[in-house]
Amino acid sequence: MSVVKLKHVDRFVDRFGRRRHYFRRGHGPRVKLPGEPGSDVFMLAYQAALAGQEVCNKVLHRGEAGTFERLTKDYFDSPDFVRLAGSSQRAYRGVIERLVADEKIGHRLVREMTRTHVQKIVARRANTPGAANDVLKKLKILMHFAIDNGWRRDDPTVRIKKFAAGEFHTWTDGEIEQFEVCWKLGTKERLAFALLLYTGQRASDVARMSSADVNEEGIWVMQQKTKAKLLIPVQPELQAALGAAEVTEGTILKTGFGGAFSSKSFSNFMADRIGEAGLPDRCVTHGLRKAAARRLAEAGCSANEIAAITGHASLEEVARYTKAAEQKKLARSAIGRLRVGKDEAGIPNLPEGFGKNDGMLKGFKAEIGEWRTRQDSNL
Repeated sequence: MSVVKLKHVDRFVDRFGRRRHYFRRGHGPRVKLPGEPGSDVFMLAYQAALAGQEVCNKVLHRGEAGTFERLTKDYFDSPDFVRLAGSSQRAYRGVIERLVADEKIGHRLVREMTRTHVQKIVARRANTPGAANDVLKKLKILMHFAIDNGWRRDDPTVRIKKFAAGEFHTWTDGEIEQFEVCWKLGTKERLAFALLLYTGQRASDVARMSSADVNEEGIWVMQQKTKAKLLIPVQPELQAALGAAEVTEGTILKTGFGGAFSSKSFSNFMADRIGEAGLPDRCVTHGLRKAAARRLAEAGCSANEIAAITGHASLEEVARYTKAAEQKKLARSAIGRLRVGKDEAGIPNLPEGFGKNDGMLKGFKAEIGEWRTRQDSNL
């Protein structure tokens, strides 16, 4: 068995047969150290003694004040957590509890967590970038909660970079057409598909849509995740799918037994139907929500207009959904602005000898300014 040897540490066995450890530098005071050499609590106390700081001799246990166990319990009891949707609560709790268990930090003091600790926690999950980013996100939430409640003053997760993780594939028009060719109007599969694509909602919200939510204005949606209440006008394609299907009272979509889908069973249902349509594995249900946002962007809708349909609270998230469509739009605009030669109303050609004469440079800048003024007046 290896023995941890540390400077200034004395060890002896008391009359009860228990090993005791003390820190003493020179002829200074003897300071009792808790736990066993090499353990987290021992090393924290040892480092404090080396630095001349007060040492806590008490071995902390899970659930005690200042520990991560207490922090997570207080967070789960907080209004911040209670306000989350039920599905989000389950997801958050699962990630946070696994984090505390896997890292064995339940007994550790929240104030002792450093930036280095966070970096190591994230790095250990490098093989699963999505999981690593999720853990970092939940750690940020815990640290912000700790700061708000006076547990610590700083945030050790600041500026720690996320991994580049894959995103859900946005369905192409060809893939959309392939599904519609396979599942004709009048089928439950086509109705479910139309509700997803033409409302831009999450699968969990589509599964809960009721016939009572539909009127002449559109479909009313109460988003389970955000609690946002939206009115989605019914497009002709969706109207055709609703008209061709036998929609009865209760939820619009029903299982083979006539009951309502759960979020999970509906996602499984769609995954099977997508597979039967011969589409690639990259085509998942959530990709239809992204396809809805893409189509709105390609139609020239603003980020606020798209958010009014999808219910996104953050315009940054809308931008992430529609970045491909925006790139195409900007690229077309850029090429449309490109002209060759001054006579074709483009940017004036670079003057011969440019860079050799300050006077020519000033003249060129003035000419560019005049060109931009003309362009702005034409917008």
